[in-house]
Amino acid sequence: MIIAIGFVSAVDAQAPKRSLRPLIREQMLPPALPNFAPSKSLRPVTRPKGVNLTVEQKNISKSTANPAAKSAVVVTVPEKKTAKKTGLFSRTKKSSNTVGKVCKDRRLVGKEIKPVPGKLAGCGISKGAIKLYEVRGVRLSTPSIMTCETAKALELWVNKGLEPAMRSYGGGVVELKVAAHYSCRTRNNRKGAKISEHGKGKAIDLSEFRLRNGDTISVLKDWNNGKKGRILKKIQKSACGPFGTVLGPNADRYHKDHFHFDVARHRNGTYCR
Repeated sequence: MIIAIGFVSAVDAQAPKRSLRPLIREQMLPPALPNFAPSKSLRPVTRPKGVNLTVEQKNISKSTANPAAKSAVVVTVPEKKTAKKTGLFSRTKKSSNTVGKVCKDRRLVGKEIKPVPGKLAGCGISKGAIKLYEVRGVRLSTPSIMTCETAKALELWVNKGLEPAMRSYGGGVVELKVAAHYSCRTRNNRKGAKISEHGKGKAIDLSEFRLRNGDTISVLKDWNNGKKGRILKKIQKSACGPFGTVLGPNADRYHKDHFHFDVARHRNGTYCR
């Protein structure tokens, strides 16, 4: 038997040193380069409007410039302050300049005011002072300072006396002409007299009534003037009860041109003249 050692065939001699089979894509790519990108974005964090960062948060924010920093910035947006709610309505403090319901009566329109100091002993309104603009839809010619007690008496009189007397004349009353309201003075401005109820916010003087059709009824001009005079006498009488003191042209020379109403109470009841 003859054994050939080290024999190489002609076919093997002509074979290529590497395979001619096409390479797969992954085998053609160069080895991956090392990743030098930071682990998180270096873009600055946008701070929401109205948010103030604490000192600690500012320090953390600066540290993010270093790619190796591991801390994260946490920005807390403060919650909006809301009014405390009771039931279905929120409780808000009423502004002193707000014109609206006063004395807990929607038929009285005005605003609460600060206590009124008195220049004379016995004058002033220590609490519950208001400036009244309107009563039962009837406006006052000038906003009038008074107590809630006076305003409620006025509302009762307008409802029970004035409106029924004027309803069928001139379309009803739309404005009361105020001759006087709060004033720190003595009665009828006489020296040495007692303090007037005007000086306590407990009185109001009315001199004229403006009607819806543009006509007016004047205490001075119409007291003895036919139908207008009868209406004036009727509405003056209707004020006796809601008010403690009612004075008109028949009382004295100081009241020839207006009605004086106040809420002072007398031992014998209402004083009406």
